[in-house]
Parts: sequence; C-alpha cells; structure tokens
Amino acid sequence: MFNDNGDDGVPDIIRAKAFPAPPTGGEVLHMADFDPNRAGQILLELRHYWEGLRKGRAIPDRADVEPKGIRSALDFAFILERVAPGAARFRLAGRHLIDLMGMEVRGMPFCSLLNPESRGRLSDVLESVFKAPQIAELRLRSEPGYGRPELVARMLVLPLKSDLGDVTRAMGCIISEGEIGRAPRRFDIMAEELTPVIPGALVLEPSPSAAGFTEAPAAPWRAASPAPVAPEGVSEPRPAEGDASPEARRARFRIVIDND
Repeated sequence: MFNDNGDDGVPDIIRAKAFPAPPTGGEVLHMADFDPNRAGQILLELRHYWEGLRKGRAIPDRADVEPKGIRSALDFAFILERVAPGAARFRLAGRHLIDLMGMEVRGMPFCSLLNPESRGRLSDVLESVFKAPQIAELRLRSEPGYGRPELVARMLVLPLKSDLGDVTRAMGCIISEGEIGRAPRRFDIMAEELTPVIPGALVLEPSPSAAGFTEAPAAPWRAASPAPVAPEGVSEPRPAEGDASPEARRARFRIVIDND
C-alpha cells in the first residue's frame, strides 16, 4: 500500500490486489509473473484508461485517477510531479519500480531510473510532455553486468492536470522484460515516440538540453573600455543635463564646507 497526501491534496492509495493460493496448494504466483512479454498490453490498457478519463477534455485531472481502474497495471504504474523545467519526482510507484531500483522510489527524481548519459534526453522528453502537452513512449535498455542480465523495458508517460489546472502531473508505467538481477537497474534511451494529445496536432520535438529548457548562459564578463581622451587643445562638449548619465550627474556634486 502506498499513501500520498501531497501538495495536490488528493490522497493516493494503491493496493496491490491479493491473489489467493490455488485450492490444490503449491506456490502462490503474482499475476505479473505469468506473461513477462505483455508489456504492450499493459501500456495499451493504461493509455485507454487515460483516454477514458478525458471526457471531452484535452487533459484529464489528477484527481480523476483511481487505482481500481488500472488493476492489472498497478505494479508497473507511477505518478509524477513536475518540480522544475525538465525535472519531476515520483509521487507514487508500483512494486515493479521498487524491484528495479532495489529501494522505495517515492520522492526520488524521475531521472534516477536512467544512466547519467541519458538523463539530459529524458529531461527534454519529459518537459515536452508537460509543455505541449503530449504523450511519450520510450524504449529502454539496461546493459548487462555482473549479476545483471541484459534488460529491456518500455515506458509510457501521460500528462495530467493538478488541482490548480496546470499540467504538472503525469501518470505512466514502466515494464521490463527479463530477469532484473542485482538492483539497482538503470537504463539508456534507445528510442522514443511522441504523440500529440489532440489528433492531427503538431508534435513538439524535445529541444536539446544545452539550448532547450535550460536557462541561457550569462554573457561573459568583459573589461570596460577606457574612456576616449580628447586631443590636446580640444574640449569635449558638455552634455545637456537631461542627456548626462546618472554617474556623470553624480560626479558634478561637490561638498562645500563653510567654517565661518
């Protein structure tokens, strides 16, 4: 069970469905273990659920999301909160995410799922989801290593509105295929697909991190140029009072002391 009584004021409770043991005895298996290759089915189910929440609107509200509507996707689902341009944190996360990272991920940065080399691109894609807004689907890969077999995954990110009406929430899911092995598992982006929320609308292409959603770099410091010196015997015209700079006007003031 996961509880989230955050800034949006909506209590979020996700309960993993309990499956009783078979009547004949034996090991109890979780439903997610039966078909590891059903990633496409889960992504499609979550997307259909999101579409059903719209009810004629472009973006559904975060308050409309209920766990009972996505029972089979609960273990793979997550809720994000945008905290800065291109940055989000987990407000909720299913069991599969905890298994991938080997720890509770609620409150952690969304980019912690990826290797450092791919975090810039993820930031750009995520900001385009909030800014356009639009839907993002990513294909991910985790390199093999000691105790870590190669792992591939698919991720879906769908925009949501907060209680204030701004698009600063998102729901999504991540489904890996293969043995997780030794956690944490972090991924690289192999491919991405962006879809506008309104059919036929233009797709907002993610801008590169260096010149996209980051602030423009400050202008470099330069040494001040020396003031020009008038040739000998030539006096410069004194600027009119209204044309003089504040510094020039302040320089004309003199302190006069009368000792009488």
